[in-house]
Amino acid sequence: MSYPIFVRDNARWLAGGLLLTGFSTFGQTSFISLSAGHIRAEYGLSHGSFGTLYMAATLASAFTLPQLGQLVDRHSARKVSLFVVPMLVVAAMGMAFSHHLALLFVSIYLLRLFGQGMMVHAAYTAAARWFSAQRGRALSTIILGHNAGDAVLPVAFVAVAGALGWRQAWLIAAFALLFVALPAIAALVAVDRHPRASDPSPRIVDARDWTRAEVLRDPVFHLLILGVMAPAFIVTSVFFHQVHLVETRGWSLGVFASSFAVAAVINSAFTLAVGQLIDRYSGVALLPVVLVPLGFACLLLGSVEAQWSAFGFMALLGVSNGLSTTLFGAVWPEVYGLKHLGSIRALIVSAGVFASAIGPGLTGYLIDGGIGFPSQILAMGAYCFAVSLLLQGASRRVRARNQPTPQPATT
Repeated sequence: MSYPIFVRDNARWLAGGLLLTGFSTFGQTSFISLSAGHIRAEYGLSHGSFGTLYMAATLASAFTLPQLGQLVDRHSARKVSLFVVPMLVVAAMGMAFSHHLALLFVSIYLLRLFGQGMMVHAAYTAAARWFSAQRGRALSTIILGHNAGDAVLPVAFVAVAGALGWRQAWLIAAFALLFVALPAIAALVAVDRHPRASDPSPRIVDARDWTRAEVLRDPVFHLLILGVMAPAFIVTSVFFHQVHLVETRGWSLGVFASSFAVAAVINSAFTLAVGQLIDRYSGVALLPVVLVPLGFACLLLGSVEAQWSAFGFMALLGVSNGLSTTLFGAVWPEVYGLKHLGSIRALIVSAGVFASAIGPGLTGYLIDGGIGFPSQILAMGAYCFAVSLLLQGASRRVRARNQPTPQPATT
């Protein structure tokens, strides 16, 4: 089945997933940070104190997610959406009306938990369940919602905040979630997708259904978590300290900002390509290479002082994001089955959120301690290559245990 026909035949479910990932932008660091200057000014916070509050709220969401994420195993995508989207509305309303640090903390916690966490978790888990033979295509399509959200929502927020104020912009964001996202998503995912006779036969066999307790005792899971945490830690750290990096290198901040467009274009194209590769070869087969582009990106940015290295880094980052986001969305049924997928994926998403929370703080502490950020970036690259070797072993182990057990001959 060609990709256009696949999209046409599954438009409602793909569109529902796209809206979930697109509107999750309201809970992403890149969006929330647009209000950072206003928040620091109104609450009298320093960069460090606001960063600490933000890290604490993000960590709290990471610790909550493993329990809350199990809802997707017990309820339909529609019921989950009818809970998650309104909670994100509450978070946006909190940002609009908060005048106390405690309420600000709760609002950010809810934004991170239901935006970055549950909206994305619900979309990826539903897609993994709805599609088997074309899971890679489905996830790569739904993931494009992140790109669309990043392209549209921050620009719109800045324009509204400039005209009406940042609190009013958050209020409008809440209205958009309540009156646009909620009814559209609920309608699109009202019916779960079930296999059809026209679906191609799956090339990839999912693993037996592991429980979460079994997964936590599995050494392979802990190796995979090392891979999951790397992109979240590295990308968040580099973006958080981008001004420091630009100043250290003597670069133009405007030129560096323009390099983000390179990552966005390549990310979109590579996301779709990786979906095709997963459907053809399986996600487990691609595990050993998932961190390789990010490793080279770090080596380039950390070692080359010329500003063109920023564009090379962003190009490789686009490849890395397209590969890692799609692969780490699709691989889990191949490793642990579908029955407890929501519960298991909640642990994985929580690990990514945790890494994104500690990255800026840890690297900032090292900068204050005299360890240059370019040197840290080189160390991150070395980490990617080291974990790639571990993922190669994990891939072999998963494929070996998923082989059918030979049955004894009967006479």
